[in-house]
Amino acid sequence: MRSAAGRARRERSQRAAADRRVFKALLWDVDGTLAETERDGHLVAFNRAFEALGMPWRWSEQHYGELLAVAGGRERLVCDMSRREEAPRDARQCEALANTLHRLKNQIYAGIVRRGELPLRAGVAELLSDCCRAHLPMGIVTTTSRGNVAALLEWHLGSHWEHHFATVVCADEAPRKKPDPQVYRLALEALRLRPHQAVAIEDAPAGLEAAQRAGVPVIVTHSHYFPACAAVGALAFGPSLGRSDGWRPGADPRATRISLEQIIHWCAHSPTPLISSPAGCEP
Repeated sequence: MRSAAGRARRERSQRAAADRRVFKALLWDVDGTLAETERDGHLVAFNRAFEALGMPWRWSEQHYGELLAVAGGRERLVCDMSRREEAPRDARQCEALANTLHRLKNQIYAGIVRRGELPLRAGVAELLSDCCRAHLPMGIVTTTSRGNVAALLEWHLGSHWEHHFATVVCADEAPRKKPDPQVYRLALEALRLRPHQAVAIEDAPAGLEAAQRAGVPVIVTHSHYFPACAAVGALAFGPSLGRSDGWRPGADPRATRISLEQIIHWCAHSPTPLISSPAGCEP
């Protein structure tokens, strides 16, 4: 009798432990994660906007990489203008110019996407398909504008792109930029999930921090501008979803890409339980 009760308790404990390692949604960052939008989209669009308005400014690939330390495209403009002697000194004029440039840049960016000049990163389409086949809910968690997200995903997934995602949280809903965890908390609330029940895919330190502050385990796929993101505490990190080599922890060497099955394996074999309130997480 006592033995049967003990076995039942152990089984319940094992089921509870397993449940802590099962995730119920995959949350996608956009810029740098779904596509190399920063280098091949936003940078190009900013320079074309400068040219269209007859401005002499041009951002190099390196300079734009430095500006990525500032979250938000419009915010990057304001930061860059604050360092230029030829920029307006009057705060209202500076604000107006930044708004005009940013609107034009977003229009140009949408055109770049519509012409098919911004492909998804390797392995992204396949992992999206894995989740759809498995009926695993997905979410978009980004602090770029909904217009930019719609332009990219409508081109690649069709006019009903939103049907692929259980929630889409953008700058419109989450004005506080990453590394603030607001965007993740809103997504979790919409999905009615606890943090450990989701897994995020990010490419940059700010996104990694935002997810971790919300208590969400993170997979880091290094991008052009963040090829060596310090992925401390990440569930896994590596060079691309489109290859299985170079990942830590290691991925299945027989595989040609990172699949949903591989992510499930990482979750199941995480050295520490995927808990909802890691040390240092904000309440």
